[in-house]
Amino acid sequence: MPYVLVRHKVTNYASWKTVFDQDGATRQANGSQGGRLFRNAQDPNEVVILLEWSDLEKARQFTQSQDLRETMRKAGVLDIPDIYFLEELEQVAM
Repeated sequence: MPYVLVRHKVTNYASWKTVFDQDGATRQANGSQGGRLFRNAQDPNEVVILLEWSDLEKARQFTQSQDLRETMRKAGVLDIPDIYFLEELEQVAM
């Protein structure tokens, strides 16, 4: 299963999270299977998102869409996001 990892800074986490939550149906319609949110322990306005995706090409198209750029602007994203497209190799046990 492909994953998309995104890191960006936001003006205010709570405001960003509201817009992120409202955009869930759009992500799902474009192939997102859900995922996890992380915040930098030293900077709560730096967010890392790890999302599973049904199809790598759909993920690429979504991350390059004008709709996503507009949503990020509304959400208060401050910088150009770092976006990585990942393939899971294996789970590692202790």
